[in-house]
Amino acid sequence: MWEWLLAPMDAARAHDVGWHLSWHARIMVLAWGVLVPLGVLIARYFKIAPGQNWPEILDHRFWWNTHRICQYSACMLMLLGLWLILTAPALAALPGPHAMLGWTVLALALVQVLGGLLRGTKGGPTEPAEDGSLHGDHYSMTPRRLAFEYLHKGAGYLSLLLAAATILSGLWQANGPNWMWLALCLWWAGLVAAAAVLQHRGMAIDTYQAIWGPDPALPGNRRKPIGLGIRRIAPAPGSATPPDHDQASPS
Repeated sequence: MWEWLLAPMDAARAHDVGWHLSWHARIMVLAWGVLVPLGVLIARYFKIAPGQNWPEILDHRFWWNTHRICQYSACMLMLLGLWLILTAPALAALPGPHAMLGWTVLALALVQVLGGLLRGTKGGPTEPAEDGSLHGDHYSMTPRRLAFEYLHKGAGYLSLLLAAATILSGLWQANGPNWMWLALCLWWAGLVAAAAVLQHRGMAIDTYQAIWGPDPALPGNRRKPIGLGIRRIAPAPGSATPPDHDQASPS
């Protein structure tokens, strides 16, 4: 068993990639195989944190801070991994599916970063507009915010799938040992199993409702939640609209 785990994936080829490629692989696996999927899992299922007295306590930042730390760290590691591959000795990195997939994932990461910078204002009671109103791109769910949400979530899940394919194709191209792909697949299987359990428990809560509460009169609560499997919690009977509620149109 140990011999098989330590043996390269293809017994007919040697596993000799050099310093640049070996560290490129380690860094990219940490970024895209560990941090990015973990950040996505936290963002999807922990909008309402364990122990949070929602809706009395709103806008808990645990998911937001964790998601940003994971994804920004992954982007910095990705740039380091890119530098390593671009400075590798000639012919050390052969063209093929791995290179094409890698550039595609990098492009999607750039889309995510730019989208985050251009997503607009937040608004609401915690970040009101300069005129004192509660209007903001997120609070009022403007077309700008809607475009960001659809693009951010769509590109995010697509990049996860492509990143997995990129990593596995890179392991095959480098002819890594069997324990590497096995450990990765077990890690990903664990994340998928955790996601299935959390989804079954109904923890994929709409971002808007988690931040501003269940009041059906709020602009974002008048719209269908964005994303597959995202749900809203029904407001408690007799719950009242906050007196400072912004009556802006959801469009």
